[in-house]
Amino acid sequence: MIIIRNLCKKKWIPLVSKFGGIHHGCFLPHEGTNDIAIALFSFPSLAAYETYRKDSFIDSECLKAFDYATKTKCIINYERCFMRPVFK
Repeated sequence: MIIIRNLCKKKWIPLVSKFGGIHHGCFLPHEGTNDIAIALFSFPSLAAYETYRKDSFIDSECLKAFDYATKTKCIINYERCFMRPVFK
């Protein structure tokens, strides 16, 4: 579960792209439970994603985004899932 406010999600969209990922958008609550949102992004490989994870902890822009999330509590829980698309 990820709770994301508009400013918080907008901070991460360009950062995912900066590290070679594709941000597929943030999906915010519309009806029902209002404390769950989902951010979807992909990387060319698991290795590329792991590089993003490692490098994001030392990148100045990412550190600012982490700090913003901590201060505003726009992310109160973070859960990672690895999925693959099925088109046919």
